[in-house]
Parts: sequence; C-alpha cells; structure tokens
Amino acid sequence: QVQLVESGGGLVQPGGSLRLSCAASGSIFGIYAMGWYRQAPGKQRELVAIVTSADTTNYADSVKGRFTISRDNAKNTVYLQMNSLKDEDAAVYYCNADELGDEYWGQGTQVTVSS
Repeated sequence: QVQLVESGGGLVQPGGSLRLSCAASGSIFGIYAMGWYRQAPGKQRELVAIVTSADTTNYADSVKGRFTISRDNAKNTVYLQMNSLKDEDAAVYYCNADELGDEYWGQGTQVTVSS
C-alpha cells in the first residue's frame, strides 16, 4: 500500500505562490497517475491536476496556466507549484495515487489565501 504525505501548505497573500509536495513511501514509477485534489469548506472535493506515468498532465480549468504539477520519480515525490493564487484557491489539498483499481490519499495540507 502506498502511503502519501503532503507538505508545503500555509498562508499566502493573493497573487502569491506556494509549492506543495507529496512524498510517497515507495517508488511512484509504476503508479498510473498521481494527482492533487482540493476541498474547500462547504464544497465537494475536486480535481486540481493529474500527472500520469507517461508524464502527461491535466488541469482543472480554474487553475490552468497558474498551477503546474510534476513528478520526480527519483525522489518518489509529486509537486504542485501554485502561482498567482486567488481567494478561491483556499482549501485543503490532498495528494492521490491511482493504481487503476486502488486509490490512496494523503492526509491533506491546508492552503489559506488571505490578505
């Protein structure tokens, strides 16, 4: 079973940047897709970005052009670089591993956007 630990959340002003990290307990080389999701108070959890084992990416329209997902197989880590942050980006961000049958989630890291 893959264990995931997120880090990098915190308080940032609108227009600022944060980089989230998701460290996996083992190799992520064979995992079909790694992704970031977020859940704001009163909202459903939503997809933010996905990167596949083939290094293709997909983003929610709301973050396209501002966020970048990447994976470092040597470090067993997935990143989410968040730029030009907006108030609506505030949420708990969760890392996800999709093995095409089994899914694993991290505990989440809080991102707060406030002036």
